Amino acid sequence: MAAPATSPPASANLRRIVAASLIGTTVEWYDFFLYGSAAALVFNKLFFPGSDPLVGTLLSFLTYAVGFAARPLGALVFGHYGDRLGRKKLLVLSLLLMGGATFAIGLLPTHATVGTAAPVLLTALRLVQGFALGGEWGGAVLLVSEHGDARRRGFWASWPQTGAPAGQLLATGVLSVMTALLSDAAFTSWGWRVPFLLSGVLVIVGLWVRLSVDESPVFRAALARAEARRAEGAALERMPLVAVLRHHWRDVLIAMGARMAENISYYVITAFVLVYATSHTGLSQQTALNAVLIASALHFAVIPAWGALSDRIGRRPVYLLGAAGVGVWAFPFFALVDSHHFGPLLLAVSVGLVFHGAMYAPQAAFFAEMFATRMRYSGASIGAQFSSVAAGAPAPLIATALLADYDSPTPIALYVIAAALLTQLAVGVARETRSRDLTAVDGNAVEGDAVAGEGRTAGPDGGASSAVPSGGA
Repeated sequence: MAAPATSPPASANLRRIVAASLIGTTVEWYDFFLYGSAAALVFNKLFFPGSDPLVGTLLSFLTYAVGFAARPLGALVFGHYGDRLGRKKLLVLSLLLMGGATFAIGLLPTHATVGTAAPVLLTALRLVQGFALGGEWGGAVLLVSEHGDARRRGFWASWPQTGAPAGQLLATGVLSVMTALLSDAAFTSWGWRVPFLLSGVLVIVGLWVRLSVDESPVFRAALARAEARRAEGAALERMPLVAVLRHHWRDVLIAMGARMAENISYYVITAFVLVYATSHTGLSQQTALNAVLIASALHFAVIPAWGALSDRIGRRPVYLLGAAGVGVWAFPFFALVDSHHFGPLLLAVSVGLVFHGAMYAPQAAFFAEMFATRMRYSGASIGAQFSSVAAGAPAPLIATALLADYDSPTPIALYVIAAALLTQLAVGVARETRSRDLTAVDGNAVEGDAVAGEGRTAGPDGGASSAVPSGGA
Protein backbone atom coordinates (compact mmCIF):
# COMPACT_ATOMS: atom_id res chain seq x y z
CA MET A 1 0.00 0.00 0.00
CA ALA A 2 1.40 3.37 -0.97
CA ALA A 3 1.87 5.87 1.78
CA PRO A 4 -0.86 8.49 1.70
CA ALA A 5 0.26 11.95 0.86
CA THR A 6 -1.40 13.55 3.83
CA SER A 7 1.20 14.52 6.40
CA PRO A 8 0.25 14.07 10.02
CA PRO A 9 -0.41 17.27 11.95
CA ALA A 10 1.26 18.08 15.23
CA SER A 11 0.16 15.63 17.90
CA ALA A 12 -1.10 18.31 20.29
CA ASN A 13 -3.08 20.02 17.55
CA LEU A 14 -4.70 16.76 16.45
CA ARG A 15 -5.65 15.88 20.02
CA ARG A 16 -7.27 19.30 20.40
CA ILE A 17 -9.23 18.79 17.18
CA VAL A 18 -10.38 15.33 18.29
CA ALA A 19 -11.37 16.72 21.69
CA ALA A 20 -13.34 19.54 20.06
CA SER A 21 -15.28 17.10 17.89
CA LEU A 22 -15.82 14.60 20.73
CA ILE A 23 -17.04 17.20 23.22
CA GLY A 24 -19.32 18.77 20.64
CA THR A 25 -20.89 15.48 19.55
CA THR A 26 -21.26 14.40 23.20
CA VAL A 27 -23.19 17.59 23.98
CA GLU A 28 -25.39 17.19 20.91
CA TRP A 29 -26.18 13.54 21.66
CA TYR A 30 -26.74 14.36 25.33
CA ASP A 31 -29.37 16.86 24.29
CA PHE A 32 -30.95 14.46 21.78
CA PHE A 33 -31.09 11.45 24.13
CA LEU A 34 -32.19 13.57 27.09
CA TYR A 35 -35.35 14.49 25.21
CA GLY A 36 -36.14 10.82 24.56
CA SER A 37 -35.78 9.93 28.24
CA ALA A 38 -37.90 12.87 29.34
CA ALA A 39 -40.53 11.94 26.76
CA ALA A 40 -40.89 8.56 28.46
CA LEU A 41 -40.83 9.92 32.02
CA VAL A 42 -42.69 13.24 32.23
CA PHE A 43 -43.63 14.85 28.92
CA ASN A 44 -46.80 12.78 28.59
CA LYS A 45 -48.02 14.18 31.92
CA LEU A 46 -46.84 17.78 31.50
CA PHE A 47 -47.58 18.49 27.84
CA PHE A 48 -50.37 16.02 26.96
CA PRO A 49 -52.31 15.71 30.24
CA GLY A 50 -55.75 15.51 28.65
CA SER A 51 -54.95 12.29 26.85
CA ASP A 52 -55.24 8.72 27.98
CA PRO A 53 -51.88 7.83 29.64
CA LEU A 54 -50.89 5.51 26.79
CA VAL A 55 -52.00 8.03 24.17
CA GLY A 56 -50.06 10.74 25.99
CA THR A 57 -46.94 8.58 25.92
CA LEU A 58 -47.38 7.90 22.21
CA LEU A 59 -47.84 11.63 21.55
CA SER A 60 -44.70 12.47 23.50
CA PHE A 61 -42.77 9.83 21.54
CA LEU A 62 -44.22 11.29 18.34
CA THR A 63 -42.54 14.60 19.17
CA TYR A 64 -39.36 12.55 19.73
CA ALA A 65 -39.67 11.10 16.20
CA VAL A 66 -40.09 14.62 14.81
CA GLY A 67 -36.43 15.17 15.63
CA PHE A 68 -35.49 12.38 13.23
CA ALA A 69 -37.65 13.91 10.50
CA ALA A 70 -35.75 17.19 10.76
CA ARG A 71 -32.32 15.57 10.49
CA PRO A 72 -32.30 15.22 6.66
CA LEU A 73 -33.15 18.92 6.33
CA GLY A 74 -30.25 19.73 8.63
CA ALA A 75 -28.00 17.51 6.52
CA LEU A 76 -28.99 19.38 3.34
CA VAL A 77 -28.57 22.89 4.76
CA PHE A 78 -25.45 22.29 6.84
CA GLY A 79 -23.93 20.15 4.10
CA HIS A 80 -24.42 22.90 1.51
CA TYR A 81 -22.93 25.68 3.61
CA GLY A 82 -20.31 23.43 5.17
CA ASP A 83 -18.99 22.67 1.68
CA ARG A 84 -19.11 26.35 0.75
CA LEU A 85 -18.02 28.12 3.95
CA GLY A 86 -16.12 25.49 5.92
CA ARG A 87 -16.63 22.83 8.55
CA LYS A 88 -15.78 24.84 11.67
CA LYS A 89 -18.33 27.63 11.21
CA LEU A 90 -21.19 25.23 10.71
CA LEU A 91 -20.15 23.10 13.68
CA VAL A 92 -20.26 26.15 15.93
CA LEU A 93 -23.73 26.98 14.61
CA SER A 94 -25.03 23.43 15.11
CA LEU A 95 -23.82 23.41 18.72
CA LEU A 96 -25.49 26.76 19.43
CA LEU A 97 -28.78 25.63 17.87
CA MET A 98 -28.86 22.32 19.72
CA GLY A 99 -27.82 23.77 23.06
CA GLY A 100 -30.16 26.74 22.74
CA ALA A 101 -33.14 24.53 21.93
CA THR A 102 -32.39 22.16 24.81
CA PHE A 103 -31.95 25.02 27.28
CA ALA A 104 -35.24 26.53 26.08
CA ILE A 105 -37.05 23.22 26.69
CA GLY A 106 -35.95 23.50 30.31
CA LEU A 107 -37.73 26.87 30.51
CA LEU A 108 -40.93 25.85 28.70
CA PRO A 109 -44.29 26.46 30.36
CA THR A 110 -46.38 23.32 30.62
CA HIS A 111 -49.91 22.57 29.43
CA ALA A 112 -51.26 23.61 32.81
CA THR A 113 -49.88 27.13 32.24
CA VAL A 114 -50.37 27.92 28.54
CA GLY A 115 -52.60 25.11 27.27
CA THR A 116 -52.11 23.75 23.77
CA ALA A 117 -49.29 26.21 23.08
CA ALA A 118 -47.05 24.06 25.31
CA PRO A 119 -46.89 20.94 23.08
CA VAL A 120 -46.61 23.17 20.00
CA LEU A 121 -43.57 24.93 21.45
CA LEU A 122 -42.11 21.60 22.54
CA THR A 123 -42.47 20.19 19.04
CA ALA A 124 -40.90 23.29 17.48
CA LEU A 125 -37.86 23.03 19.75
CA ARG A 126 -37.58 19.32 18.98
CA LEU A 127 -37.47 20.21 15.28
CA VAL A 128 -34.57 22.57 15.99
CA GLN A 129 -32.76 19.78 17.85
CA GLY A 130 -33.15 17.37 14.95
CA PHE A 131 -32.13 20.03 12.42
CA ALA A 132 -28.95 20.77 14.39
CA LEU A 133 -28.04 17.11 14.87
CA GLY A 134 -28.50 16.48 11.14
CA GLY A 135 -25.72 18.96 10.47
CA GLU A 136 -23.46 18.09 13.39
CA TRP A 137 -22.38 14.57 12.51
CA GLY A 138 -20.94 15.24 9.07
CA GLY A 139 -18.96 18.28 10.15
CA ALA A 140 -17.55 16.66 13.29
CA VAL A 141 -16.22 13.56 11.59
CA LEU A 142 -14.91 15.53 8.61
CA LEU A 143 -13.03 17.99 10.77
CA VAL A 144 -11.09 15.10 12.29
CA SER A 145 -10.79 13.09 9.06
CA GLU A 146 -9.42 16.05 7.12
CA HIS A 147 -6.97 17.06 9.85
CA GLY A 148 -5.79 13.66 10.92
CA ASP A 149 -2.88 11.42 10.11
CA ALA A 150 -4.03 9.49 7.03
CA ARG A 151 -2.47 6.25 8.26
CA ARG A 152 -4.63 6.38 11.41
CA ARG A 153 -7.68 8.14 10.00
CA GLY A 154 -10.03 5.35 11.04
CA PHE A 155 -8.84 5.56 14.65
CA TRP A 156 -8.96 9.34 14.96
CA ALA A 157 -12.26 9.73 13.09
CA SER A 158 -13.87 7.12 15.33
CA TRP A 159 -13.53 9.36 18.39
CA PRO A 160 -16.40 11.70 17.43
CA GLN A 161 -18.48 8.51 17.11
CA THR A 162 -17.97 7.85 20.81
CA GLY A 163 -20.03 10.98 21.42
CA ALA A 164 -23.20 8.89 21.00
CA PRO A 165 -22.55 6.46 23.90
CA ALA A 166 -20.97 9.28 25.91
CA GLY A 167 -24.04 11.46 25.41
CA GLN A 168 -26.35 8.61 26.34
CA LEU A 169 -24.32 7.84 29.46
CA LEU A 170 -24.35 11.50 30.47
CA ALA A 171 -28.07 12.03 29.83
CA THR A 172 -29.12 8.85 31.59
CA GLY A 173 -26.71 9.46 34.43
CA VAL A 174 -27.99 12.98 35.13
CA LEU A 175 -31.59 11.83 35.03
CA SER A 176 -30.79 8.90 37.34
CA VAL A 177 -29.19 11.26 39.87
CA MET A 178 -32.19 13.59 39.76
CA THR A 179 -34.72 10.80 40.20
CA ALA A 180 -32.66 9.33 43.06
CA LEU A 181 -32.39 12.65 44.93
CA LEU A 182 -35.92 13.94 44.38
CA SER A 183 -39.36 12.63 45.10
CA ASP A 184 -41.60 11.80 42.15
CA ALA A 185 -43.62 14.96 42.80
CA ALA A 186 -40.53 17.20 42.92
CA PHE A 187 -39.04 15.64 39.80
CA THR A 188 -42.29 16.09 37.88
CA SER A 189 -42.71 19.64 39.18
CA TRP A 190 -39.26 21.09 38.52
CA GLY A 191 -36.52 18.46 38.72
CA TRP A 192 -36.88 17.37 35.08
CA ARG A 193 -35.86 20.88 34.00
CA VAL A 194 -32.40 20.72 35.59
CA PRO A 195 -30.78 18.34 33.05
CA PHE A 196 -32.04 20.52 30.20
CA LEU A 197 -30.73 23.71 31.80
CA LEU A 198 -27.36 22.03 32.42
CA SER A 199 -27.02 21.86 28.64
CA GLY A 200 -26.17 25.58 28.73
CA VAL A 201 -23.01 24.85 30.72
CA LEU A 202 -22.06 21.98 28.39
CA VAL A 203 -22.53 24.20 25.34
CA ILE A 204 -20.22 26.88 26.76
CA VAL A 205 -17.51 24.27 27.32
CA GLY A 206 -18.08 22.81 23.85
CA LEU A 207 -17.89 26.22 22.18
CA TRP A 208 -14.72 27.14 24.03
CA VAL A 209 -13.00 24.00 22.76
CA ARG A 210 -14.52 24.09 19.27
CA LEU A 211 -13.61 27.75 18.63
CA SER A 212 -9.97 27.00 19.48
CA VAL A 213 -9.40 24.68 16.50
CA ASP A 214 -8.48 25.58 12.93
CA GLU A 215 -10.50 24.99 9.79
CA SER A 216 -9.73 21.79 7.92
CA PRO A 217 -6.54 22.22 5.83
CA VAL A 218 -8.00 19.93 3.16
CA PHE A 219 -11.03 22.19 2.82
CA ARG A 220 -8.90 25.35 2.79
CA ALA A 221 -6.77 23.95 -0.02
CA ALA A 222 -9.82 22.94 -2.06
CA LEU A 223 -11.41 26.36 -1.53
CA ALA A 224 -8.21 28.08 -2.65
CA ARG A 225 -8.15 25.99 -5.84
CA ALA A 226 -11.77 26.81 -6.56
CA GLU A 227 -11.14 30.54 -6.04
CA ALA A 228 -8.10 30.40 -8.33
CA ARG A 229 -10.18 28.79 -11.07
CA ARG A 230 -12.89 31.42 -10.70
CA ALA A 231 -10.24 34.12 -11.02
CA GLU A 232 -9.16 32.47 -14.27
CA GLY A 233 -12.71 32.62 -15.61
CA ALA A 234 -13.64 28.97 -15.06
CA ALA A 235 -17.27 27.93 -14.85
CA LEU A 236 -19.04 28.50 -11.56
CA GLU A 237 -19.31 25.58 -9.18
CA ARG A 238 -22.61 23.82 -9.00
CA MET A 239 -24.42 23.49 -5.71
CA PRO A 240 -22.81 20.73 -3.62
CA LEU A 241 -26.11 18.83 -3.51
CA VAL A 242 -26.36 18.82 -7.31
CA ALA A 243 -22.74 17.72 -7.62
CA VAL A 244 -23.24 14.93 -5.07
CA LEU A 245 -26.27 13.57 -6.88
CA ARG A 246 -24.44 13.78 -10.21
CA HIS A 247 -21.04 12.34 -9.25
CA HIS A 248 -21.69 10.36 -6.05
CA TRP A 249 -25.26 9.10 -6.25
CA ARG A 250 -24.18 5.48 -5.77
CA ASP A 251 -22.05 6.44 -2.79
CA VAL A 252 -25.08 8.10 -1.19
CA LEU A 253 -27.08 4.90 -1.69
CA ILE A 254 -24.22 2.81 -0.28
CA ALA A 255 -24.01 5.07 2.79
CA MET A 256 -27.76 4.81 3.31
CA GLY A 257 -27.66 1.03 3.03
CA ALA A 258 -24.65 0.83 5.34
CA ARG A 259 -26.59 2.75 7.98
CA MET A 260 -29.62 0.43 8.01
CA ALA A 261 -28.26 -2.33 10.24
CA GLU A 262 -26.20 0.12 12.28
CA ASN A 263 -29.20 2.38 13.04
CA ILE A 264 -31.87 -0.30 13.48
CA SER A 265 -29.75 -2.55 15.70
CA TYR A 266 -28.72 0.37 17.92
CA TYR A 267 -32.26 1.48 18.73
CA VAL A 268 -33.47 -2.10 19.19
CA ILE A 269 -30.55 -2.87 21.54
CA THR A 270 -30.68 0.35 23.58
CA ALA A 271 -34.27 1.65 23.35
CA PHE A 272 -36.64 -1.19 22.52
CA VAL A 273 -34.89 -3.52 24.97
CA LEU A 274 -36.18 -1.30 27.80
CA VAL A 275 -39.74 -1.94 26.63
CA TYR A 276 -39.19 -5.64 25.99
CA ALA A 277 -37.36 -6.37 29.23
CA THR A 278 -39.94 -4.61 31.39
CA SER A 279 -43.20 -5.53 29.66
CA HIS A 280 -42.39 -8.98 28.25
CA THR A 281 -39.96 -10.48 30.77
CA GLY A 282 -40.99 -8.66 33.94
CA LEU A 283 -37.61 -7.12 34.76
CA SER A 284 -37.64 -3.74 36.49
CA GLN A 285 -37.00 -0.59 34.51
CA GLN A 286 -33.95 0.18 36.67
CA THR A 287 -32.49 -3.28 35.95
CA ALA A 288 -32.88 -2.81 32.20
CA LEU A 289 -31.53 0.73 32.40
CA ASN A 290 -28.46 -0.39 34.35
CA ALA A 291 -27.70 -3.02 31.70
CA VAL A 292 -27.83 -0.39 28.95
CA LEU A 293 -25.69 2.01 30.98
CA ILE A 294 -22.92 -0.53 31.62
CA ALA A 295 -23.01 -1.79 28.03
CA SER A 296 -22.83 1.81 26.76
CA ALA A 297 -19.59 2.29 28.70
CA LEU A 298 -18.20 -0.78 26.95
CA HIS A 299 -19.51 0.58 23.65
CA PHE A 300 -17.56 3.79 24.24
CA ALA A 301 -14.37 1.80 24.87
CA VAL A 302 -14.52 -0.51 21.85
CA ILE A 303 -15.31 2.11 19.19
CA PRO A 304 -11.72 3.47 18.94
CA ALA A 305 -10.39 -0.10 18.94
CA TRP A 306 -12.57 -1.00 15.95
CA GLY A 307 -11.51 2.26 14.26
CA ALA A 308 -7.84 1.34 14.72
CA LEU A 309 -8.49 -2.14 13.29
CA SER A 310 -10.06 -0.56 10.19
CA ASP A 311 -6.73 1.24 9.62
CA ARG A 312 -4.97 -2.12 9.52
CA ILE A 313 -7.35 -4.36 7.57
CA GLY A 314 -9.71 -1.88 5.89
CA ARG A 315 -13.08 -0.23 6.49
CA ARG A 316 -15.15 -2.84 4.66
CA PRO A 317 -13.98 -5.96 6.56
CA VAL A 318 -14.65 -4.36 9.95
CA TYR A 319 -18.00 -2.98 8.84
CA LEU A 320 -19.06 -6.32 7.33
CA LEU A 321 -18.05 -8.10 10.53
CA GLY A 322 -20.26 -5.79 12.56
CA ALA A 323 -23.25 -6.22 10.24
CA ALA A 324 -22.87 -9.99 10.27
CA GLY A 325 -22.47 -9.93 14.04
CA VAL A 326 -25.71 -8.07 14.80
CA GLY A 327 -27.55 -10.37 12.40
CA VAL A 328 -26.22 -13.57 13.96
CA TRP A 329 -26.71 -12.18 17.47
CA ALA A 330 -30.40 -11.28 16.95
CA PHE A 331 -31.86 -14.59 18.17
CA PRO A 332 -29.36 -15.15 21.05
CA PHE A 333 -30.01 -11.53 22.11
CA PHE A 334 -33.68 -12.14 22.83
CA ALA A 335 -33.05 -15.60 24.26
CA LEU A 336 -30.72 -14.06 26.85
CA VAL A 337 -33.14 -11.24 27.69
CA ASP A 338 -35.88 -13.87 28.17
CA SER A 339 -33.80 -15.45 30.94
CA HIS A 340 -35.28 -12.88 33.38
CA HIS A 341 -31.86 -12.24 34.97
CA PHE A 342 -29.57 -9.23 34.95
CA GLY A 343 -26.38 -11.08 33.93
CA PRO A 344 -27.71 -12.56 30.67
CA LEU A 345 -29.45 -9.26 29.90
CA LEU A 346 -26.15 -7.38 30.33
CA LEU A 347 -24.38 -9.92 28.12
CA ALA A 348 -27.06 -9.57 25.42
CA VAL A 349 -26.82 -5.78 25.28
CA SER A 350 -23.02 -5.68 25.62
CA VAL A 351 -22.30 -8.11 22.78
CA GLY A 352 -24.89 -6.38 20.61
CA LEU A 353 -23.22 -2.99 21.15
CA VAL A 354 -19.74 -4.44 20.53
CA PHE A 355 -20.91 -5.64 17.12
CA HIS A 356 -22.64 -2.30 16.54
CA GLY A 357 -19.36 -0.54 17.30
CA ALA A 358 -17.70 -2.48 14.49
CA MET A 359 -20.03 -0.69 12.08
CA TYR A 360 -20.15 2.66 13.82
CA ALA A 361 -16.39 3.09 14.31
CA PRO A 362 -15.15 2.88 10.68
CA GLN A 363 -18.27 4.63 9.40
CA ALA A 364 -16.81 8.12 9.91
CA ALA A 365 -13.66 7.57 7.85
CA PHE A 366 -15.47 5.30 5.37
CA PHE A 367 -18.09 7.91 4.48
CA ALA A 368 -15.58 10.78 4.45
CA GLU A 369 -13.34 8.89 2.02
CA MET A 370 -16.19 8.30 -0.41
CA PHE A 371 -16.70 11.95 -1.41
CA ALA A 372 -14.70 14.78 -2.95
CA THR A 373 -13.72 17.62 -0.61
CA ARG A 374 -16.09 20.34 -1.81
CA MET A 375 -19.07 17.99 -1.70
CA ARG A 376 -17.93 15.80 1.20
CA TYR A 377 -20.00 17.48 3.95
CA SER A 378 -23.13 17.23 1.78
CA GLY A 379 -22.50 13.67 0.64
CA ALA A 380 -21.62 12.20 4.02
CA SER A 381 -24.45 14.04 5.80
CA ILE A 382 -27.11 13.15 3.23
CA GLY A 383 -26.13 9.50 3.17
CA ALA A 384 -26.08 9.28 6.96
CA GLN A 385 -29.14 11.34 7.89
CA PHE A 386 -31.65 10.39 5.21
CA SER A 387 -31.28 6.76 6.22
CA SER A 388 -32.02 7.62 9.86
CA VAL A 389 -35.61 8.46 8.91
CA ALA A 390 -36.15 5.00 7.44
CA ALA A 391 -34.02 3.12 9.97
CA GLY A 392 -33.52 4.69 13.39
CA ALA A 393 -36.74 6.67 13.72
CA PRO A 394 -39.24 3.83 13.18
CA ALA A 395 -37.14 0.98 14.61
CA PRO A 396 -38.53 1.08 18.20
CA LEU A 397 -42.07 1.60 16.87
CA ILE A 398 -41.78 -1.29 14.39
CA ALA A 399 -40.30 -3.57 17.04
CA THR A 400 -43.05 -2.63 19.50
CA ALA A 401 -45.76 -3.23 16.89
CA LEU A 402 -44.29 -6.64 15.98
CA LEU A 403 -44.22 -7.62 19.63
CA ALA A 404 -47.84 -6.52 20.09
CA ASP A 405 -49.02 -8.43 17.02
CA TYR A 406 -47.07 -11.68 17.50
CA ASP A 407 -46.23 -11.67 21.23
CA SER A 408 -42.85 -13.12 20.23
CA PRO A 409 -39.34 -11.73 19.62
CA THR A 410 -38.93 -13.86 16.47
CA PRO A 411 -40.31 -11.26 14.01
CA ILE A 412 -38.12 -8.59 15.63
CA ALA A 413 -35.02 -10.76 15.27
CA LEU A 414 -35.91 -11.33 11.62
CA TYR A 415 -36.32 -7.56 11.20
CA VAL A 416 -32.76 -7.01 12.50
CA ILE A 417 -31.43 -9.83 10.31
CA ALA A 418 -33.07 -8.29 7.22
CA ALA A 419 -31.40 -4.96 8.00
CA ALA A 420 -28.07 -6.75 8.46
CA LEU A 421 -28.39 -8.42 5.06
CA LEU A 422 -29.18 -5.07 3.42
CA THR A 423 -26.10 -3.52 5.00
CA GLN A 424 -23.97 -6.50 3.95
CA LEU A 425 -25.12 -5.95 0.38
CA ALA A 426 -24.45 -2.20 0.43
CA VAL A 427 -20.98 -2.45 1.97
CA GLY A 428 -20.18 -5.51 -0.13
CA VAL A 429 -20.54 -3.61 -3.42
CA ALA A 430 -18.48 -0.64 -2.17
CA ARG A 431 -14.77 -0.36 -2.83
CA GLU A 432 -12.24 -0.21 -0.03
CA THR A 433 -11.40 3.43 0.82
CA ARG A 434 -8.68 3.02 3.46
CA SER A 435 -5.80 4.08 1.14
CA ARG A 436 -7.43 7.19 -0.27
CA ASP A 437 -5.65 10.50 0.09
CA LEU A 438 -8.24 13.20 0.82
CA THR A 439 -5.97 15.91 -0.60
CA ALA A 440 -5.10 14.31 -3.95
CA VAL A 441 -6.67 15.96 -7.01
CA ASP A 442 -6.33 15.19 -10.69
CA GLY A 443 -4.88 18.44 -11.93
CA ASN A 444 -6.16 17.89 -15.46
CA ALA A 445 -9.79 17.87 -14.38
CA VAL A 446 -12.02 20.93 -14.35
CA GLU A 447 -13.92 21.43 -11.12
CA GLY A 448 -16.88 23.16 -12.73
CA ASP A 449 -19.26 20.70 -11.08
CA ALA A 450 -18.22 21.53 -7.52
CA VAL A 451 -14.76 20.08 -8.04
CA ALA A 452 -15.55 17.13 -10.18
CA GLY A 453 -11.78 16.84 -10.45
CA GLU A 454 -11.65 15.84 -6.82
CA GLY A 455 -13.49 12.74 -7.90
CA ARG A 456 -10.06 11.28 -8.62
CA THR A 457 -7.92 10.41 -5.66
CA ALA A 458 -4.99 8.22 -4.88
CA GLY A 459 -5.79 4.54 -5.10
CA PRO A 460 -4.17 1.72 -3.17
CA ASP A 461 -1.23 1.70 -5.54
CA GLY A 462 -0.72 5.44 -5.30
CA GLY A 463 -2.19 6.09 -8.74
CA ALA A 464 -5.38 7.86 -9.62
CA SER A 465 -8.64 6.07 -9.08
CA SER A 466 -12.24 7.10 -8.99
CA ALA A 467 -13.41 8.62 -5.72
CA VAL A 468 -16.73 6.96 -6.32
CA PRO A 469 -16.07 3.64 -4.59
CA SER A 470 -18.83 1.82 -6.38
CA GLY A 471 -18.33 3.37 -9.76
CA GLY A 472 -20.79 6.29 -9.48
CA ALA A 473 -21.63 8.67 -12.34
